[in-house]
Amino acid sequence: MIKKEKCPKCIKCPAINVCPNQALTQNTLQAPEVDIDKCTECRKCVRLCPFKVFES
Repeated sequence: MIKKEKCPKCIKCPAINVCPNQALTQNTLQAPEVDIDKCTECRKCVRLCPFKVFES
């Protein structure tokens, strides 16, 4: 789950690059989206994001 209100929406989301299953996408500088069919809940995005945008 993503808490879009916590995302600063001013940078390319660095969590996209750490997702081993390409489950994260981002349209321009909007909050990232998670493809739940691809997400394996590895929590790499949760650990990386300093804004606590991702929930496990």
